[in-house]
Parts: sequence; C-alpha cells; structure tokens
Amino acid sequence: MNLSALANITHSKSDQFLLIAGPCAIESENMALKVAETALKITDKLGIPYVFKGSFKKANRSRVDSFTGIGDEKALAILRKVGETFDIPTITDIHKESDAEMAAAYVDILQIPAFLVRQTDLVVAAAKTQKVINLKKGQFMGPESMQFAVQKVIDSGNSNAWITERGTTFGYQDLVIDYRGIPVMRQYAPVILDVTHSLQQPNQASGVTGGRPALIETVAKAGIAVGVDGIFLETHPDPKTAKSDGANQLPLERLEALLQNLARIRETIVSL
Repeated sequence: MNLSALANITHSKSDQFLLIAGPCAIESENMALKVAETALKITDKLGIPYVFKGSFKKANRSRVDSFTGIGDEKALAILRKVGETFDIPTITDIHKESDAEMAAAYVDILQIPAFLVRQTDLVVAAAKTQKVINLKKGQFMGPESMQFAVQKVIDSGNSNAWITERGTTFGYQDLVIDYRGIPVMRQYAPVILDVTHSLQQPNQASGVTGGRPALIETVAKAGIAVGVDGIFLETHPDPKTAKSDGANQLPLERLEALLQNLARIRETIVSL
C-alpha cells in the first residue's frame, strides 16, 4: 500500500503525507469536536489526508490514580460522532482481545500499542475485524522485527497494516528515533512517524511521563525528509490541562504553522 492508497481512506488524491492527529485521550465531546474541526480545516487547505486520533481508554499508566478515561462506550461514541460529523476516518488503540470487536464497531482503524505489538492474540483479534491495523513498533524492537507483526495481520486474512515508529528505549528515561529504520520498515508496510510519543521521557520519579515538545517540529521535519508516509501527533487546545500526556502534546494553535512547514518539505521531496 503506497501513499496514494493511504490517501484513498479520505477520498483524496493528495501527494501529501497522511496526518493522524488528535488528543491523547477522549476527555469530552466538545474538545474532541473542536480538535477535529480545527485540524480538518487546516488539512483541507493544505491537501493533507486526515485521520482523527483519540484513545477511548488509557490502559498503560504509571500510577493507579492516573486518568484512564471517561468510560469506554461514552468515549467510543464520541469517536463515532467525530467521524460522522466531519466524514473523516478515526483511530483508537486497543489493549485486549475483547476490545477489538467492540472498538471496530465505532472506528475505522485499530491501533496496537507499542508495548503490546508482540501479543499475537491481540494482533490477530484486531486483524480479524478487517479494519486497517496500525502497529506501533515496540520501544524494545529493531525495525526488522516489525515484518513479523505485519505478517500476523496478513496471515489473519487482512492486508491492511501500517507500522508506526515511536522511538526506541535509550536508557531508563529517554527515547531516540533511528531514522535508518524508516526505509527498512517501508519494505513491509506504510510507515507513520509518531512524533510526540517519540519525545516522551518515561519512567520519571513522579510517576508522570515527561516530554520534550520543543523538538516536535525538528523530529517531524526529519521524518518527512526521509520519506515517511504519515505523521502521527497528539494535539490539545491546552496541553497543560490535558488529562494524559500533556507534557508532549502540541498546542492546537501551533498545528497550522507546523503542517505548513511539513507540507512544503513534502512538496520538495516529491519533486526531486
């Protein structure tokens, strides 16, 4: 599947990269609709295919008192409303086999979290829904290993798999991106670069993940330059009040300027 095939999801023939963007977690209907509407206006103007992202549940938390969600069915219903209101695809992550069929009734794309991408039963359950499956590369895995995760999807009768790069563990509290892995993984499936999660600083003493949002544009530009098929990022109207991953989300007001810069780089790359 090439970029043109990815773009078909949004009925677009754009040569631009695919954008997957939204808040880390679904916090409320109004906020989700605001983010989607803002992002769609920008991406329509720039000819960028757009997928709205939001986690219906945050299962991977450092502390038991961390925010996990507003309720599974309530959050999934909001994702469905976003998709129907703006006629755009939606994506959410799942964490156990029973989530696959439930979430597939509400969204277009199922995402396998990086920590769970080697869980065969979970990947197979997701693949059997016949949704597009976005496989996040484990922080502990080399790029070559992702061919086997993709093959699990294919062997389950589903040819629609993507890979998302989200950084590799570097010591105890940092991540790095090895851009050499992008062309390797593109041999197996389209590759998305998760910009904001790659800038996380996990395992902080406080039990709250940190981040380096000042580097969002740097990381995203590098990804476009090496030919990623899409960019994944989390954005929020007010990251400092976000209930999850506020430390590395992009302020929504900065989204347009970032995408304008990335679109210009993409246009240059395509013309070479």
